[in-house]
Amino acid sequence: MPRDNFKAATMIDIMRLKTFGTSAGVRIPRIFARIASNVRLQDNRTVFLPRTKIPTRRDFRRGEGRGEGSFPRDRFVERGNPVVRGLWSVVLLISSLLSAAAEPAPWHPAAAPLLTRWSAAVSPTNALPEYPRPQFIRPDWLNLNGLWNYAITPAQAATPSRFDGQILVPFPVESALSGVMRRLDEKSALWYQRRFAVPTAWAGKHVRLHFGASDWQTRVWVNGKEIGQHRGGYDGFTFDITSSLKRAGEEELLVAVTDATEGDQPRGKQSRKPEGIFYTPTSGLWQTVWLEPVPEVCIDDLRLIPDLDAHTLRLRIAANSLSDSVRVEAVASAGGKDVGQISGPANTELRLDIASPHPWTPDDPFLYDLRVQLKDGERVLDKAGSYFALRKVALRKDAEGVTRIALNDQFLFQIGTLDQGFWPDGIYTAPTDDALRYDIEFLKDAGYNLARKHVKVEPDRWYYWCDKLGLLVWQDMPSGNNSTPESRTQFETELQQLVRGRGNHPSIIVWVLFNEGWGQYETERLASWLKELDPSRLVDNASGWTDKRVGDLIDTHSYPGPESPQPENDRGAVLGEFGGLGLGVDDHTWSKRFWGYQAMADRAALTARYESLLARVWTLRDSYGLSAAVYTQTTDVETECNGLMTYDRALCKLDLTRMRAANRGEKQPSHLRQLVSDALCGRPTWSYTFERPEGDWFKPGFKAATWKQGPAGFGTQRTPGALVRTVWDTPDIWLRREFTLNQEDLTEARFQIHHDEDIEIYLNGILAASATGFVKEYYETGIATDAAATLKPGPNLLAVHCHQTSGGQYVDVGIVVPQPNAAQPNAGTALQR
Repeated sequence: MPRDNFKAATMIDIMRLKTFGTSAGVRIPRIFARIASNVRLQDNRTVFLPRTKIPTRRDFRRGEGRGEGSFPRDRFVERGNPVVRGLWSVVLLISSLLSAAAEPAPWHPAAAPLLTRWSAAVSPTNALPEYPRPQFIRPDWLNLNGLWNYAITPAQAATPSRFDGQILVPFPVESALSGVMRRLDEKSALWYQRRFAVPTAWAGKHVRLHFGASDWQTRVWVNGKEIGQHRGGYDGFTFDITSSLKRAGEEELLVAVTDATEGDQPRGKQSRKPEGIFYTPTSGLWQTVWLEPVPEVCIDDLRLIPDLDAHTLRLRIAANSLSDSVRVEAVASAGGKDVGQISGPANTELRLDIASPHPWTPDDPFLYDLRVQLKDGERVLDKAGSYFALRKVALRKDAEGVTRIALNDQFLFQIGTLDQGFWPDGIYTAPTDDALRYDIEFLKDAGYNLARKHVKVEPDRWYYWCDKLGLLVWQDMPSGNNSTPESRTQFETELQQLVRGRGNHPSIIVWVLFNEGWGQYETERLASWLKELDPSRLVDNASGWTDKRVGDLIDTHSYPGPESPQPENDRGAVLGEFGGLGLGVDDHTWSKRFWGYQAMADRAALTARYESLLARVWTLRDSYGLSAAVYTQTTDVETECNGLMTYDRALCKLDLTRMRAANRGEKQPSHLRQLVSDALCGRPTWSYTFERPEGDWFKPGFKAATWKQGPAGFGTQRTPGALVRTVWDTPDIWLRREFTLNQEDLTEARFQIHHDEDIEIYLNGILAASATGFVKEYYETGIATDAAATLKPGPNLLAVHCHQTSGGQYVDVGIVVPQPNAAQPNAGTALQR
């Protein structure tokens, strides 16, 4: 640039800056002092001094006080004469300042307590760019994720005349990745605004605007015209915006969202005051927003129901036309080869037969591709791509007559985790699709075959990865208060949308209606209705302690547990939650204060305790008819440190190899050897009576011929930690059992016991141990020295008295001796892609 022109341009910029500075209340000398302090010529290069900043748009706002941002250094060009470069740098600085007055500051994540490694891959140009609807694919679409303008106003305020800044969609406003990280209260509205251009290739087509999800009440305008509203936090919704488009230049999209969070609405674990098992809320747009063109007569929906017994896919292709001439065609393929096809009228159920079907299982997650067309005569009106699987879930009796959950008519023991679906950087929204996939890959690698998606609904792509990688899913309905007729109507509306919106995914095998009584009402009616909505899956009426004896499963929770409910003739027994072993890891926690259901000292203790719990789980499977167990949980979440992984997914807190073996039921070296068996490791038979015996009932030689006989343990069903094989429901029980010992060292022998309530244990007529009160699981306790001294090779006598006052009751006793333990776990397993 000629020197005079450069000088003129500089003076113009200075005058503009002076005008702007006057209106904004900023002193020009201070601005130029800041510029001069930052720019230097050094070795013919323009450089910045460290730890200094240039004023940003936020500096110039009157009274907002939002701090400063670093100047984007990559705008400098190092070419030509060094003096000109230096002067040009000043011009660029001034120009950037001027732009900052009209343009928002560059996006960057807000300062969250913790981030995942995927945060570094997030930017305004690649915010979740993947097609969001894998089971209903059209090739032509426009992703609207990216930077939008936003404002937070009083809930009843009119459209804002100015915006507070920019937000990165689709990350919720409370999240670091939104760039905002502000809470939305029940008295405010969150506004979004952006502009877009409709591609010219879409001329003559209808344009649909899709929202993956928005929490909670959403209103939408296009070019100033309100096009619709939606209530709900988890289901997708769509508007046809064709009539509101200008089709020339930019179109304006405006969205307003209100979210009471703790209003009477389905919200899962979101809380305005997050603590304990409740977490940071999500408000506003939190799944992908996109546009797609469709013809006037088009495919509206697909319904895919596998029927493995009939070797067919039940298929319903819904169209927005009832014309008799409109028909559909569907072709299934596998490995690029067509394996079945069907044609028929739209909006009716068709049966697409598959010869030699390949069933889907977690170990072999085989998926068929599906192509569908909508036709009028020979003219193709619309087409879409999809996929499906052939699999079946039902209840079946095993060889011993126990009711089990069967996949494809085979009993498959399900080991899974409670999966909350929270992220430290995105809250409800995973930072990237790779991150979303990673959690599923981790669970598979760790030997799990199940995830219970806990009171949250995920984006379609999470279920896609479960379908593709082979992870079974129990899907919870997000909980709410359900305290009014209006809120119950909303709950049922969102429940129906959940089944319709996620019902095509073969990985989902169970719908969980209620969790632990949260907002529970009319369970019998709703469980029956849910089964009518989807007869192809199982229904869990209530996961936890509020079973209403309906649905397909009886489900209990036990911390740390494990325990099993009694299977019923027409319901399988599952352990919906257990574990909760807590361990916080330095530099990987959300806050300095954290908790777990049962605190572990270190990784070694955590791994050993986990192995112990899982060994009991497999015993419950074999001895008590348990069909599934769900460990709490996949990751830490905020202050809750019960996860297998840290919240940032950077560290597996257990020895991965040993965890995998435990999850698969592989026998592990135990630190205890069973000397005298109890119900945990066998079915030992005892003599017992409920009537107080006369004489020295606890000594050898006592005649117990009139006593009954039965297998351990003794008690009532649903007593925590119990393995009831013989019912005891009276105030007292007396037990005797003979056992034989070989010659061995018994100096470290200990009792392994469970009692509810008071217990006395005798060895060869000598009181060996006693305890009062009740426990919820087996534990080990010492043997009195004088009683231990009576143990000898050959026959010995074990006698027990247990007294019960109220509530559940149970008693079981065995004897164990320590033996060398398995190798200790390493210091932790770092997790990387």
